[in-house]
Amino acid sequence: MRKIGIYGKGGIGKSTTTQNLTAALAHFYDKNVMIHGCDPKADATRIILGGMGQATVLDVLREEGEENVTLDKVVKTGFGGIRCVESGGPEPGVGCAGRGVITAINLMEELGGYPDELDFLFFDVLGDVVCGGFAMPVREGKAEEIYVVASGEMMALYAANNICKGMAKYAQRTGVRIGGIICNSRKVDKEQDIIEEFCEKLGTQMIMFIPRDNIVQKAEFNKQTVVEFDPEHEQAQAYKELARRIMENDNFVIPKPLSMPELEELVVKYGIV
Repeated sequence: MRKIGIYGKGGIGKSTTTQNLTAALAHFYDKNVMIHGCDPKADATRIILGGMGQATVLDVLREEGEENVTLDKVVKTGFGGIRCVESGGPEPGVGCAGRGVITAINLMEELGGYPDELDFLFFDVLGDVVCGGFAMPVREGKAEEIYVVASGEMMALYAANNICKGMAKYAQRTGVRIGGIICNSRKVDKEQDIIEEFCEKLGTQMIMFIPRDNIVQKAEFNKQTVVEFDPEHEQAQAYKELARRIMENDNFVIPKPLSMPELEELVVKYGIV
């Protein structure tokens, strides 16, 4: 089983990318896949499940007690046989959401919720790794390889660089490595060029450039991934290619994060100011 963490700034399209990627792995390559959503919004699996919400681990924990948390209550199966679980979060304004990630993953492990027959286990992780709780899949070695979703926008690059700083801190102890940057295009000028140079400076690769296409939103309005909605569409084929590249990837490294002056120099070079 390959244990993969998907990181990136809030709003960059991590969950959309993760769900379309896992749908491609299941649909085109017949892989046995699971998604563990680590965002308190509990929206990391919604389109895999056809728009259906699901009880989160923390929901059941709060309402029924730890002894009543069972896999049948918190794990649902969606498109392509993809298993889905959501950590959930505390009540608004109360508690630390990061602790919820730790609690939910530990409970899933205790319950045998990540079966050996899985080919891929994906952790869809909120934001960057400033919060220790959200760094947990990296810090505790739960995710063994990391892909960062970014774009050519300044804040997306800043978050990606922060994530790499967190990874580098824990890499020697846990063995976690970065497999590459997924560029989820925002149609920024010279976007592919800046991401490629950013990756070169980090010592990693741009594993895939995902074009921007309104069919992604159209599919989501229909509560589906693009892979389910129109598997022959060019966008679905882009996710298929991303899936293939991740399956075949053997380029895993400890990133070398940029300093703030280096990052600012890079974005100024490409006119992103």
